[in-house]
Amino acid sequence: MREVRISDMTMKQSGQTKQVALTFKEKLEMAKLLDRLGVAVIEAEGIRQEKIDSLRIKSIASAVKNSVLAVPVELNADSVRMTWKALKEARHPRLQVVAAISPAQMEYIHKKKAPAMLMAIADTIAQCLACTENVEFIADDATRADASFLYQAVKTAIEAGAKTVTVCDAAGTMLPDEFTAFLDELYKNVPELADVCLGIACSDDLSMADACAVAGVTKGAGEVKAAAYPVNCVSLAKVAKVLANKESVCGAHSSMRTTEMKRITSQIGWMCETGRSENSPFDDGVAENPSDIFLTAQDEMSAVMKAVEKLGYDLSEEDCVKVYEGFLRIATKKESVGYKELEAIVASNALQVPPTYKLESYVINSGNVITATAVIKMTKNDQPVSSVSTGDGPIDAAFLAIEKIVGRHYELDDFQIQAVTEGREAMGETIVKLRSEGKLYSGRGISTDIIGSGIRAYINALNKIVYEEES
Repeated sequence: MREVRISDMTMKQSGQTKQVALTFKEKLEMAKLLDRLGVAVIEAEGIRQEKIDSLRIKSIASAVKNSVLAVPVELNADSVRMTWKALKEARHPRLQVVAAISPAQMEYIHKKKAPAMLMAIADTIAQCLACTENVEFIADDATRADASFLYQAVKTAIEAGAKTVTVCDAAGTMLPDEFTAFLDELYKNVPELADVCLGIACSDDLSMADACAVAGVTKGAGEVKAAAYPVNCVSLAKVAKVLANKESVCGAHSSMRTTEMKRITSQIGWMCETGRSENSPFDDGVAENPSDIFLTAQDEMSAVMKAVEKLGYDLSEEDCVKVYEGFLRIATKKESVGYKELEAIVASNALQVPPTYKLESYVINSGNVITATAVIKMTKNDQPVSSVSTGDGPIDAAFLAIEKIVGRHYELDDFQIQAVTEGREAMGETIVKLRSEGKLYSGRGISTDIIGSGIRAYINALNKIVYEEES
């Protein structure tokens, strides 16, 4: 019995809708969950801003162990070059050549007529094949394209070397019978499809995407684009369930681990629905921290740097040396060093910079019957700046006030509090991790006032970002 590949589009589709705004950390965690679930292909967003998006793709590539990681390219050589540079370290990379082929979309998006479009498809696929054998051609809006041109485009893609050809019902207006009739005509007019894998993608505008996808599988489709979270396309959980329970009827099965389906899709749903509140700087739906980092004084620098990389940091050679020296000072006094201690070592030793922003004073009003308010006064290059903000709590209010002063929101990747000393006058240490343009920066603050240590940690991380941006 043939196997149908399930390709998850949650990350790619989330980038096209304002309803789902995933952070860098959430995308990385989602890729790990999908890989564990056994989806055949994980689709990521393409490159728009080279520096930020390349780091995102590289990070996801290092996290995905079993699934194919697919990233779309535009119809030009520069896009292929940039995308492959970021994707090439993936264990199973795939480049996707996406072309809008309905008459209106072809001219609006690609600014090309039919002959030039066919040439661009062939040239781009050839450029992708020079990088990897796993190349997919996606005929976007295929059901609204001129039939004869669609057949030409698919033939061109196959002749150029595409191993997977996907046709999309982007309009989502077809019923299952109409979709199977569409596929029958496609097979009839493009016999070359027998030599490649046919993929299908259906929009859910009429709430018929799942039914159309199952109907497409019965007609021979070898790959189905779906999503673990509802983003107007085929439901990954529902299609996997149908294939698991109706193998004989569909004539196909999938490799999905359906026993873990509910738990993993629930986790993904929680991440997608945990949006950032306007009254809070916290915008991360991922609550897990690495639990398998245990280092000792006998570990070499390479092992420590591997653990630092696992935490999400990209350090320079100079900072790597400083962090390792700091690690040895701590490790010689303890049996082992875990992730919390390692975070503090990175925050204390990496990228120590002259402060652009300095804290002058802060006033916090908070209680169970009033809205938390923070008044923050700082200096920026010795010039006084201040702001007032409310929040869901004292830390929320303080961080939002700092954001107002800076005029930017940085992704708050993590926030950790731990006691340094004991007793009534105990010192509290806070680690704040901010992400800017995909790169992670950590700040450390110590105070007997835990709110004060949090503010100082945020400013410490902020100064590192500002220093790198200005230099």
